[in-house]
Amino acid sequence: MEEEKNPSCDSKTPVSREQLYKEVWAEPMTTVALRYKVSSSFLARVCTWLNVPRPERGYWAKLAVGKVSKQPPLPEAEPGDELEWNRYGQARRAKLPIPKPPRKRKSRLRDRSELPERHPLLQGAQQYFDEARETSNGYLRPSKRLMVDVIASKQTCSRALDVANELFLLFEERGHTVAFERHGLSLRRYGVDEREKGGRDRNYSDLWSPSRDTIVTIGTVLIGLTIFEMSENVEAKYQDGKYVRVSELPVRKQRRYESFSWTSMHDLPSGRLCIQAYSPYQRADWKRQWRETKEGDFPGKLSAIVKELKREAATIVQLVEEGERKAEIERQEWEAKQIIWRREEEERRRVKAIKDSREELTEIIKAWVEAKGLEDFFADVEKRAANLEEEQKAVVLERLAQARTLIDSTDALQWLAAWKTPEERTAESGNSYW
Repeated sequence: MEEEKNPSCDSKTPVSREQLYKEVWAEPMTTVALRYKVSSSFLARVCTWLNVPRPERGYWAKLAVGKVSKQPPLPEAEPGDELEWNRYGQARRAKLPIPKPPRKRKSRLRDRSELPERHPLLQGAQQYFDEARETSNGYLRPSKRLMVDVIASKQTCSRALDVANELFLLFEERGHTVAFERHGLSLRRYGVDEREKGGRDRNYSDLWSPSRDTIVTIGTVLIGLTIFEMSENVEAKYQDGKYVRVSELPVRKQRRYESFSWTSMHDLPSGRLCIQAYSPYQRADWKRQWRETKEGDFPGKLSAIVKELKREAATIVQLVEEGERKAEIERQEWEAKQIIWRREEEERRRVKAIKDSREELTEIIKAWVEAKGLEDFFADVEKRAANLEEEQKAVVLERLAQARTLIDSTDALQWLAAWKTPEERTAESGNSYW
């Protein structure tokens, strides 16, 4: 009866949030868990993961004596949230909605006193950067990856975090939230080319990268943010596991290394920062950069950057919509190609089935003719054996019986029944193929 009540319990059918919510409020957790052949604690974790409210401890005991507790509603799934409990595969996730252009009305600025001095994304970040190892080119690589998207050298890191803090708070003042990318959204982070003057494409970069994008949300539009220190191509020597500018070496050391070392050109941190904003949407290519021309000239530019990004949000919306239109066209083209391919495949299987069926029928007829000839031979032997002496006749008939066991039946109906028609072959190949 339980299986009839919920046929998905012992199958590979995913369980939706709505179904799970209904079940855990209809019966005790232990009963539901038993039906799914898991522990109640595991099922409780599934509910937490899917953001499905469940009865508190003691709910069913209170209900038994007539005390009814309020049942909270099932919250709407946020973009990126799993929509089902899939025990045997990848669960469906709530899609990221297509953004809409931000309203042009003037929003009220929040008072800076309402905001913390340090943005939540930056709490504790300095410590991880202080403990980070340096690459040979002087950039920091923290061991933690769920951190704000800031790439800098040891000398510039503190200032880069201060710039990030001021930028984030300016966004928050205007009601634009800055946070990490939500889990499950599959957004795209633009790569960073820290070279101030660019150059040839590189196959490898040892720059640190975060596990999730740093995202500012303007209305419903998501914009990725990266703050990094640019590099400049300078003359350097390799010393103590890293490259050091020749200009920074003491005069005494310069002379000392001249005899057995050499200099080369390398991209090393310049001390100047760049703010990179980008579209994290898969089908909307958009990127903007604002660069310091000299160290420390960002503070006066940040308000203008915030305003410009708010204007550019509408551009990103247009690109996303265009990308969705192209995706829909590609989907329709793909479906049309699939229809054509299926038709061609069905025709190919039909032609092959006719060919195979004809060949099989020909072979059956040949085998039948051969068997029929042997049967005629046996009939002639049997006829002639009738005129033999009894003893000799018995020997011949015994050999004849043994010979007959070695050939197939000559019953034409039996042979025809074993033959597969083209339609039967097509049906079999279709079932096995699809």
